[in-house]
Amino acid sequence: MGIYDKGFLWGGALAANQCEGAWNEDGKGVSVADMLPGIERKKYRNNYKDLLDTKFDYYPSRKSIDFYHHYKEDISLFAEMGFTCLRISIAWTRIYPDGDDRLPNEKGLRFYDDVFDECIKYGIQPLVTISHFEMPYNLVKKYNGWSNKVLIDLYERYARTLFNRYKKKVKWWITFNEVNAVPAKPDYDAGALYNNEHERKETGYQCLHNMCVAAAKTVKLCHEIIPEGRIGCMIQYSPVYPYSSHPEDVQLAMELERERELFAMHLQAKGVYPYYAKRMFGENNINLDITEDERLILKNNTVDFISFSYYMSLVHGRKELQVESTEGNKFGGMKNPYLESTGWGWQIDPKGLRYSLNRLYELFEKPLFIVENGIGADEKLVNDTVIDDYRIDYHKTHIHEMKEAIKDGVDVLGYTMWSPLDIVSNSTGEMKKRYGFIYVDVNDDGSGTFKRYKKKSFYWYKEVIRTNGEKLDG
Repeated sequence: MGIYDKGFLWGGALAANQCEGAWNEDGKGVSVADMLPGIERKKYRNNYKDLLDTKFDYYPSRKSIDFYHHYKEDISLFAEMGFTCLRISIAWTRIYPDGDDRLPNEKGLRFYDDVFDECIKYGIQPLVTISHFEMPYNLVKKYNGWSNKVLIDLYERYARTLFNRYKKKVKWWITFNEVNAVPAKPDYDAGALYNNEHERKETGYQCLHNMCVAAAKTVKLCHEIIPEGRIGCMIQYSPVYPYSSHPEDVQLAMELERERELFAMHLQAKGVYPYYAKRMFGENNINLDITEDERLILKNNTVDFISFSYYMSLVHGRKELQVESTEGNKFGGMKNPYLESTGWGWQIDPKGLRYSLNRLYELFEKPLFIVENGIGADEKLVNDTVIDDYRIDYHKTHIHEMKEAIKDGVDVLGYTMWSPLDIVSNSTGEMKKRYGFIYVDVNDDGSGTFKRYKKKSFYWYKEVIRTNGEKLDG
């Protein structure tokens, strides 16, 4: 079996709002993701309020790649690749269309029953994210999203419904996707509007607190309802390197990594606010509504594992350096001159994955799960396939570094790449930014046949899984 435990989980990851489509079928309500436009969404990153009042020609999440009607075909393809795990999310609005409904939507519950049954038929374990960049739009309009503590109870009720319904089918759970981005983007990631920069920070950290309390209560629920279940948090992790050995660059890099990524993990993996929070909140005049009962809930209900997305590393240092900037998943940074970049400006750093695994394991001493890792590229179908050697190289080098981290002694539970199917990009709303081992014939405007085609990487990953990660060279 090589360096991997027999229980190591291989697979891929999807998000409901980026793959399902069927946005208004079978009782589903409107989610915030349903209100995001296509490639125009970049224009509104700092004007989220305008999104709520603007009518666009096309909303990609409403149609997406129609996984809702193709899930049997898609899961059979995942099984052909040898998946032992499929990370998937549940659309909150399929279960509680408005979020504060009195009763759940049976048709929505039944859909996920069918999806999980199809996974289990092939021996694929579902890894379920309870909320992945979506929430009922009604909760934004009515309560200003996660800034309001009423959402803690609404989310807990939603989670309880899922645990009771799927307790015999799903043993692996994740509370929220990339929750660490909430303080920086409380509107996009938590449905909370604000009026100025100070309010953004204060609202963002209040949202994060409320979401982490809800997550801790959900951890407790999971352990009660599914005793054999395991539930984790999920963060976007991009290690922050100092631009140089200048002491100020080192200090600035450390502070940025704390603020963007490690802060949220302290709340969920250690159950406490990090020691540096007091100074950070004081200097930024951030005042939060935190009760002693909530502190106890956080402390007593930490996660079983830490899952994270890894796409790139970042560089940070003194502003006066005037270094060229680069794009990133949730955050950008200074350009690293030693790394190549994707067509969307994300820098490729396989060794950063080994570094990340070691750093997170050293800091939090929790098992780790890589639940997103991949490369987006503009691709064209030729002779019913795509020769994507660059994707094979990307995953090969990252899996190699994961293996090195396991040799280092890091406890790694599994690897679910992003994403086995081409799906709508969360960051840009595009279809042409393709991540999949499976090409889906859908264009940026939603046109296409929706047919699925196997890329060269499909067969490569199949061999990786068959050999339990031993054969990486194809």
